[in-house]
Amino acid sequence: MRTDERLSKLRTALRRRQPDLTVVMENIHDPHNVSAMLRSCDAVGVLQVHLVYTHEAFPDIGAKSSASARKWVERMSHRSVADCYDRLRAEGFAVYATRLDPTARSLYDLDLTKPTAFVFGNEHRGVSDEAAERSDGSVMIPMMGMIQSLNVSVACAVSLFEAARQRIIAGAYDAPNMSQDELDRLLKVWAMKE
Repeated sequence: MRTDERLSKLRTALRRRQPDLTVVMENIHDPHNVSAMLRSCDAVGVLQVHLVYTHEAFPDIGAKSSASARKWVERMSHRSVADCYDRLRAEGFAVYATRLDPTARSLYDLDLTKPTAFVFGNEHRGVSDEAAERSDGSVMIPMMGMIQSLNVSVACAVSLFEAARQRIIAGAYDAPNMSQDELDRLLKVWAMKE
């Protein structure tokens, strides 16, 4: 790809980034799930994800296939759920724990055009009690079959693409959601990536 074509592609992707849509990964341990989640984040324009790893180490992600999305999605690590949520709330986010519980609201009943953070938990334990209790509410994806849950990376994709659908209708991808200075700064950073 020629340099001018590459820069044009980078500018277009940056103009569509949604800094007010994010994902919190709480102790996700499978590198394939993390890679797939980052790929979905990039696909819908998530600028930054938040990592809370209190029981597991962040998995080693290879450089192949969907792992390449890691180049385009910033990652911010937090020492605790409280630190992560404090940061998100200071930035105006509503924090929703993806969890099947009696108080969970349907994903399709939320206004996802507002600043939204989805919390996804460990593949075996799910979202921790602390992360659920500190959240602004639980959200679930309605299931019509016998199985009551999806793989964490699939749940992430479904949730993010519902947010993208709502944002497309609202015109959120039509104009940049960042200042020109921030777009210029990120373009310089992205242009240095292979």
